[in-house]
Amino acid sequence: MNPTLPRATSQPVSSATNLALVARGPGDVGLEHRDTEDAHGFGVLVTPHHVGLCGTDLEIIDGTLDPAYVRYPLVLGHEWSGLVSSIGESVTRVRPGDRVVVEGIIPCSVCAECRRGNTNLCLTYEELGFTRDGAAGPGVTTPEHLVHRLDDSVPLDAAALAEPAAVVLRGLNEIDLHPGARILVVGDGTIGLLVAHLARLWSPGSVVVAGQRTVQAELARTMGADEFMVDTPDERSFDVVIEAAGSIRAVETALAAVSRGGQVLLLGISGHGKTVAMSPDDIVNNDLRIRGSFGSTAASWAEIATLLNTGRFNPAPLITHRFSLSRFDDALEILRRATSEPRGKVLLDIQGA
Repeated sequence: MNPTLPRATSQPVSSATNLALVARGPGDVGLEHRDTEDAHGFGVLVTPHHVGLCGTDLEIIDGTLDPAYVRYPLVLGHEWSGLVSSIGESVTRVRPGDRVVVEGIIPCSVCAECRRGNTNLCLTYEELGFTRDGAAGPGVTTPEHLVHRLDDSVPLDAAALAEPAAVVLRGLNEIDLHPGARILVVGDGTIGLLVAHLARLWSPGSVVVAGQRTVQAELARTMGADEFMVDTPDERSFDVVIEAAGSIRAVETALAAVSRGGQVLLLGISGHGKTVAMSPDDIVNNDLRIRGSFGSTAASWAEIATLLNTGRFNPAPLITHRFSLSRFDDALEILRRATSEPRGKVLLDIQGA
């Protein structure tokens, strides 16, 4: 089943704060009542305040995401921030009222990959907003070690971008970035613009964003791009090319644009079962390094939290659209259609009317 639009429905509930945005199955999304319980042991109950929506949420709603990574029915919301509501008796690192962000991937902490620090590759995949209920609802209970406390100076709305930022930072840390590098970012959505912003930590020579919507140019420059282009980049002209659009065309563009001896980082999800034509001889003869990066790790989350708390990472300018939870259908429509205005992060204000 691959519907073009979901069936949006809602059920009468007693309180707006008990509403949750639920993907019941492919093509069926709406508001339902959800309850929360106080945390116990090492658990922390967090009340979500802001939830970001992205293209992956659309794939979950439409049923086009790889079924290995989703479990219906599901409360959406994997990009979010909130306040601690209650803590278990064994919790020591946070207290009620703390402003926090929470890691999405829930690692087992004992498998070989977790012990190596590759929590994104945990052998028992669980993730908020994918296989477990996410944050577009009244509360999320999570283990204490996944919670990162924010300073009071960090706006909660900007902090909701911690999850995609942790994904980007994990990928950037996996390649060999160096000062003066010529960087091309393929994609003008949230991930691509976060790449342009965070790549500045490595003092690159230039950061160029290649997108499809000229209206994104000013937003790209605000987030750190030196140049924005809608034309096809020159072949073999960039030291590092980061694909952040999630399409076959974007991958092909990245492979063609990287210089000899350069690196390609693939961050986007192009679609379950889709393939790209590659010439092995081109990879060998051009001495290319191609790296994929899946999700985020505990280490990248800790680093993003530190960057937020020290003010070195400020994604607030990327937020362009806000909606109350009751207007989720309008938020999803903004994501689906091409707009005549810049579109960065689309936020749901969970505590709004």
